[in-house]
Amino acid sequence: MNCFRLIFAVLAVLLAQPALSDELRPGYLELRQTGAGSYHLLFKIPARGEEVRLAIYVRLPDGTQDTSLPRASLSDGAYVERRAIRRDGGLAGQAVSIEGLSATSTDVLVRIESLEGAIQTERLSPTKTSFVVQAVPGSGEVAATYLRLGVEHILFGFDHLLFVLALVILVRDWRRVAITVTAFTIAHSITLAAATLGFVKVPGPPMEATIALSIMLVAVEILNARRGKPSLSARLPWLVAFSFGLLHGFGFAGALAEVGLPHHAIPIALLFFNLGVEIGQLAFVAAVLLSGNLLRTAMEFRHRPALVQLTANQLDIVAAYAIGAVAAFWLIERTSAFFVLAAIAA
Repeated sequence: MNCFRLIFAVLAVLLAQPALSDELRPGYLELRQTGAGSYHLLFKIPARGEEVRLAIYVRLPDGTQDTSLPRASLSDGAYVERRAIRRDGGLAGQAVSIEGLSATSTDVLVRIESLEGAIQTERLSPTKTSFVVQAVPGSGEVAATYLRLGVEHILFGFDHLLFVLALVILVRDWRRVAITVTAFTIAHSITLAAATLGFVKVPGPPMEATIALSIMLVAVEILNARRGKPSLSARLPWLVAFSFGLLHGFGFAGALAEVGLPHHAIPIALLFFNLGVEIGQLAFVAAVLLSGNLLRTAMEFRHRPALVQLTANQLDIVAAYAIGAVAAFWLIERTSAFFVLAAIAA
């Protein structure tokens, strides 16, 4: 008798297995906006055979109406439902839920595409059966977000700051500093836009190593200038800043790629990210120049002007060696990482 019970239990499990495997496949809900307040709805529901489908249903916000007859079909083990819907005011800020999902063992993947091209994705489960459709951020919100991101990126991008610091030490005069930093901004804005929009693609690791090399070269130019051997970099610092700024723009593009750009407001996002970078740079340059002037003023109370100038030159040389040493470390580290990745890929 016990043997028969065991056989019956095994058969019950085996017969139930197809149904369980069908239920474990995720469902899919897509809401694509086609106009002001109108959407195309696609709902794929796991099904078994031609008759049995999972008992889950989309619950839309109050006031939503069908504007076309629902069309249903069975394809590749899924019950597919398509229909056009409309709601005055749209779905932004409204809750959408899947009824019956809490009684299953499956998930539902959700994708919402706005009229402007913004994408929202969700994953619903038996413990999370609803979500709120997000409003598309306006131009002002996008501008504020990417302005802040630009400021944060430059202030926490220590390699870019070190390059700007080296330029400030090389130039000294605030008028020439302003021209030099502006040339740097124009250059990295060009390559940032080109790389972000997909016109130019440069591998990240070699570019990061090249950025470290550019910092080393400016540090060497500081040493040459303070030892009475000024080169083209000291005479035309804006040209050097522009040339190396093109390289640094690719570095900014790599950071921006991690954040992404809103499809409906790419020009605004790019513009204000660049403005944020410029604001961060100018704030950093102002802090460096102010600190240098305060230090010079404090030293002039105790020393003669000629001695102050000599001390300033010595400080510049020490700073150049420190900047060059850090940049050399970055160059070795980034180059080694590049070769390690290449060896792994091979």
